Amino acid sequence: MSTIADYYDLTRIRPEVQAVLNRLNEMGPTFAARAKAIDVEASFPVENYKDLAAEGFLTLTVPTEFGGHGFSLGEYAMCGAEIGKYCGATALTFNMHNSSMMWSRFMYELPNLTDEDRAAFAPLRERQFRRAVAEQGIYSQPISEAGQNWTSKPAQTNCRKVDGGWVINGFKKFASLAGYCDYYSIVCTEHFEGQEPRHEDTMIFVVPKEAKGLTVQGSWDPLGMRGTNSRDLVLKDVFVSEDDLMMPRGLFIKTLPHWPHMMATLSPTYMGLAQGAYDFTVAYLRGEVEGQPAADRRMFGTKRITVGKMYARLANMRALWWQAFMEAQGMPSKAQVLRMYAAQYNVMEGVQEIAALAIRTCGGQSMLKSMPLERMYRDSRCGALMLPYTSEIMEDYLSVLTLYDMDELDKAPGDEGGARSSLWRGESGSLKGLR
Repeated sequence: MSTIADYYDLTRIRPEVQAVLNRLNEMGPTFAARAKAIDVEASFPVENYKDLAAEGFLTLTVPTEFGGHGFSLGEYAMCGAEIGKYCGATALTFNMHNSSMMWSRFMYELPNLTDEDRAAFAPLRERQFRRAVAEQGIYSQPISEAGQNWTSKPAQTNCRKVDGGWVINGFKKFASLAGYCDYYSIVCTEHFEGQEPRHEDTMIFVVPKEAKGLTVQGSWDPLGMRGTNSRDLVLKDVFVSEDDLMMPRGLFIKTLPHWPHMMATLSPTYMGLAQGAYDFTVAYLRGEVEGQPAADRRMFGTKRITVGKMYARLANMRALWWQAFMEAQGMPSKAQVLRMYAAQYNVMEGVQEIAALAIRTCGGQSMLKSMPLERMYRDSRCGALMLPYTSEIMEDYLSVLTLYDMDELDKAPGDEGGARSSLWRGESGSLKGLR
């Protein structure tokens, strides 16, 4: 397999980050060996999580003062991509856990928070960090709800104030880690009598897996990413208290629109998956795949040309993707957001192209389920479908931001139905309900 020196400028990566990346590559073959059974059985990668927890890698973005690694978003993204080289389902669910840590970390640091905001936020995030560090707690971050883009309308899952806290009712689709995590980060809309639900009233709570009224339902039999165990999560009269708040009232919508890169954190998995498909193709053509005949297939010119094309596409993807994540920050510029959207689009489309070329180049053997390319090919198709930044949405957002000035976005054709509510809109925020 490739090493980080094959595609990164190591002079730009801190030694402590390199150490984690190298350790993940040492662990990778073990993850890869488990990946087949995880895929066939659609079982959660429990053992991989035990290994990650043992290394302390469940706290990559937790600030150092709380016992974490204190990695930036870009440094975390590189770690997710290294895991994705070996097991896509592990990398994808690893992101769901780390996203909960990221939101508590990076949103707290935004300059548009007041001293009062931070004073209320501080004890809540400290509680989540302690659970992740001391308890090695695993978080799930289910946001999707059947039938709508959660960024277009207020979340259908709702909470109502009661004595001592709130009661949550609702439903989450594609709840990765369902039944295997320790805590669920639940985004919901606070409802008030006589008032229509609003984005401004978005709340986020931490719900323990054993909470009364919380159930995991349905089966999980998708095309790819079968080990994510993304079943349905149902909340019926789930009680939460002030201590279960992940952010104080009003802060989720005040902060999320100004950190658009945090909605692109599925892409590290697929960047790694693209690298894994390329690495396997090179090893296969060199006759270096364990358990396969040591046949050197490099004499065929068509195969050499295809691998050259794969490398050119892969290098192009990674260069843009790495720049977009290494410059990620709150309150980004328009140029930074455009690069991020372009990186998201290129990775989600490019991984499928590379996996398809890998299958074609390696030939009939690669179609067998005993070979990892068959799984990688199926996994690679899933990324372009995942909200909030699907490939179709990225095409639209790129077309709007490149052709319209910021003060023209509200009048840009195609926005009549509110489908662009997750579109970054500069200092005014990205959600229509706030404008």
